[in-house]
Parts: sequence; C-alpha cells; structure tokens
Amino acid sequence: MELLQLQYFLAVARLEHVTEAARSLHVTQSSLSKTIQRLEEDLGVPLFDRIGRKLRLNEFGSRFLRRAERALFELEQGKQELSDLSSPEHGTLELAVTTASTLPNILREFRKKRPYIQFHVQMLTMQEMVTLLHRGEVDFCLSSPPIEGDDIECQIVFIDPILVAVPKGHRLADRSSVSLTELRDEWFVGVKRGYGTRDLVDSICKSAGFVPKYVYEGDEPARLFTLVEAEIGIAFIPSTARYSHEHIKYLQVENHELVREIALLWHRSRYISRAAMEFREVVVQYFASISKLTI
Repeated sequence: MELLQLQYFLAVARLEHVTEAARSLHVTQSSLSKTIQRLEEDLGVPLFDRIGRKLRLNEFGSRFLRRAERALFELEQGKQELSDLSSPEHGTLELAVTTASTLPNILREFRKKRPYIQFHVQMLTMQEMVTLLHRGEVDFCLSSPPIEGDDIECQIVFIDPILVAVPKGHRLADRSSVSLTELRDEWFVGVKRGYGTRDLVDSICKSAGFVPKYVYEGDEPARLFTLVEAEIGIAFIPSTARYSHEHIKYLQVENHELVREIALLWHRSRYISRAAMEFREVVVQYFASISKLTI
C-alpha cells in the first residue's frame, strides 16, 4: 500500500466523483481510477459502489476512510512538528472563522510578535468549520457559537452582546434600547442561515414570539451596514462587529440575553507549533482587553 494511494482515496471518498477528484488532484481520470483500483486489489475488497463516474462509499470504504484519515493526519502532524523545530520563525497558520470582525486586530497584534509567520484564513459556515476541525486541517477556529466534539478543544474567549442597528431616520433611532417584541413588524437584512449569529438570533426571536422577516440574506456581513444606512432594513450586529457611522444608531436589546459566545477551537491531536501557541495567547489577551470596555 502506497501513500499516494491513500491520498487519492481520500480525495475520491470526500468528493465521491472521479472527475472532480481528478481535477482537485491535478491528475488524469484514468490515472486516478487505476490507482484506486490497485488499492482495492491490495485490500481485497471494493471500497466504492460505482454508478458511472459517480462513486459512493460502501461499508468497506467508510470503515477504511476513518483509518486512512487518521494515518495521513498523523503523518502531516509529524511533518509540521519537524518544520517547526527546524524553522520556528517561519511557517503558516491555518485559521478558520465564522466571525471575522475581530480578526484584523488580532492578526495585527500577532504580527508584531511573529512578523515572518504567514496566515491562511477561511470564512466558513458552521458545518464547513466542523468538517475542517474534525479532519484537523486548521490550527485554530474562531467560532460563534462554540462547537462540541470529542476531538475538539473549546475555549470561550468572549461573551459578545448583539445589538440592533437602525438608520438615523428610523422610528427607534432616538432610543438607546428596544425590546425584541417591538421588532416583530420590522424588515431585516442579515447573513444567510448556517452562520452562527443568524441561527442564534432566529432562535431567540422565535422564543420571543416572532420570526424575523428578511429582505436581504447574504454571506458578506460587512455589506449589512450599507443596507441599513440605505434604509433597506435593520440588522442584528454583534458589538465586536459594529463600527462608528454617523447614519447608523445601535440599540441594546432589553430583557433578553441576546449575546453570542465567541470560542477558540482546535483539534486535540493536532500538533501546536510555538507560533500557534503564541497566537492563542494573543487571542485570549485581546478579548480580555475588550471585555473591559462598555457598550
């Protein structure tokens, strides 16, 4: 059994499509198919049920996938550990976020300590983040809400109040706070379902007796400020994501625990480099500093 066979198997198992897997691996379909066939011959069992170019993991394949992922995960951790030992001042941090508003400040603080460390950051939905976490493919995630899992470490770093952003000409703009029930007839702009803050807000509004009516749902949180300013709708905005704007007013929510928990997450078995440990310290210190500020 060859390492290349395992790498090809993982790609096909995750995509369950020969053409797409071959494209992701930058190899020909025939080469990929022959490699998978040789692996199945070595194992003595078929790993997939085949329907044209579409493949579906069978029971043999599902069981072998867990072992193969674990084996390649450990090899990758060994590679990272040796790289950290030989070049501790260089390397790349793999980061994923569901909440990106605080990330620029955190990265700026970290870069002061480790100027030669590079970053690769992905903005993900909760389900996408869970997948990468379980595979151990990221160093850290900043997530709201937190994620539970046997192989996931979770550290709550901040309790973030969620505010209501309204345009200056809105009927509530002269208020400093508002109850959720007063918002039942409003039109909202927000991110799509699947993002932690959106799902949390919808759930709490439902418990208050209404479902928010969205006129816009997107995947760019920063765009919401423009839409609020244009009086397209109002928005639920975490306090860490707000920014000063003369045409937008932020209101606190009365009598409701409308807050989100921001958590730092990592895979229990993933090797944590010295640079990654320093990054974790920067994150904790950053949120400790802003927790002292009032809304």
